[in-house]
Amino acid sequence: MAGLSVSTRWLAYPKPNPQARVRLFCFPYGGGGASIFHTWPEKLPTTVEVCAVVLPGRGNRLLESPFTQLSPLVQTLTEVLLPHLTMPFAFFGHSMGALIGFELVRQLRRQHGPSPVHLFVSGREAPQLPSPDPPIHALPEPQFIAELQRLNGTPKEVLEHPGLIQLLIPTLRADFAVCETYTYTSDAPIDCSISAFGGLQDHEVSREQLEAWRDQSRASFSLCMFPGDHFFLDTAEPLLLKTIARKLQQSVRMFV
Repeated sequence: MAGLSVSTRWLAYPKPNPQARVRLFCFPYGGGGASIFHTWPEKLPTTVEVCAVVLPGRGNRLLESPFTQLSPLVQTLTEVLLPHLTMPFAFFGHSMGALIGFELVRQLRRQHGPSPVHLFVSGREAPQLPSPDPPIHALPEPQFIAELQRLNGTPKEVLEHPGLIQLLIPTLRADFAVCETYTYTSDAPIDCSISAFGGLQDHEVSREQLEAWRDQSRASFSLCMFPGDHFFLDTAEPLLLKTIARKLQQSVRMFV
């Protein structure tokens, strides 16, 4: 199957790969964009196509209104991605992105669509667990920025750039609203394997909270902890990508 020849406004697809055997869709953390994953196509095996998802309110979609609730976002993404699920595929999501990926798998199942061969959830507690933090998305701006600093969930270079933070506050508020208004609905475990990733120095998401993802899959589950805080996907990128590549190779081999 040839690589996707045309990127939609929803997909950043820098390197079509006709030799690929699996397509990896990547969902960003709150406030993040597709640029998070721009080096991945060069660093993953040629058997993997990387498709970074571009959400409204960031990147070349900065002027578009971001979603503030998860359900309509997932419903829209399902329709957007369905035409691209033409080969074995997997989802990777970090923090907010993990929640998006998980609910996408469940929405595809409800619509009798295809299932991914693997779900990678990174830096996010299992969805059935109550959030340990009070909601912040509606706080006045000074308190909101202070909470962003405290939570260490927004890159430092963003928080320290006055012009950039002002530009991104609407999107950051919306992304926090997506997560903070999310209500988990109990359902049968999904059919694909889940790999959960965490940072050893991430004080917001514990090993136990990541371990609880085990209950969401009827297939295999694994937990890998990497050096670093909430942004270990940057600081431990080589080890993270090596792990993803190995898991994808195993999953596709079982799939075919």
